[in-house]
Amino acid sequence: MRKIGARLILALMVILGTLYSYFSKTQVNPVTGEKQRVGLTPEEEIQLGLKSAPQMAAEFGGLHHDRSLQTKIKTIGKKLVSHSEADKSPYQFDFHVLADEKTINAFALPGGQIFITAGLLKQLQTDDEIAGVLGHEIGHVIGRHSAEQMAKGDLLQGLAGAAGVAGGDYTTAQTARYVARLIDLSYGRSDELESDDFGVKYMVAAGYKPEALLAVMKVLAKSSDGGVEFMSTHPSPANREEKIREAIAKYSKK
Repeated sequence: MRKIGARLILALMVILGTLYSYFSKTQVNPVTGEKQRVGLTPEEEIQLGLKSAPQMAAEFGGLHHDRSLQTKIKTIGKKLVSHSEADKSPYQFDFHVLADEKTINAFALPGGQIFITAGLLKQLQTDDEIAGVLGHEIGHVIGRHSAEQMAKGDLLQGLAGAAGVAGGDYTTAQTARYVARLIDLSYGRSDELESDDFGVKYMVAAGYKPEALLAVMKVLAKSSDGGVEFMSTHPSPANREEKIREAIAKYSKK
């Protein structure tokens, strides 16, 4: 009994220490003014993104060899940045096409390095649709979602450690894992929906047709049917379409 009690006390101490560390990582987003729990400064995000970019590109076959295509994507991306609040942010945006023609994907690294695969580009019909994808990824950077995920990862690791310390105590271990899972789900959904909102806002400001993002949702829905694009932490394309329409109505009136 004493050993079980000691494990529970130690597990509680680990949980409290982990929560204190997480909630003390509070910074004000330099663009949105929102208070966020992140463990990196914008400068550290930029350096992390630049260092990670070559390795990430290599996992998708490297950069696409077509220079004109690279220039096109950079032009669209930079137009979105220059007409939005992103241009006044501390981040260093750059846009790249990946050689992978089979994977339908786009992603942003911390600090502004944004990638889109040739596979996804083949599915897009217009510059407006491309702008929708890139605007969404810019939103992830501005929203500091990667930095938030890293801070959350530390929290999850700490909670998992508490579950391990608790050992045979089923309730404590299961509760820690359950809380960790709930946090993971809520952040994943909110990040995607927030980035859609940013994307529409930036498209309107740069003169692109925001309705094109709805066409992108159809491409992603088709991909998700084959298990290509979405995980359970992401909202379905149908749910995203509803929020995108709300954003279009909101920003088109301005």
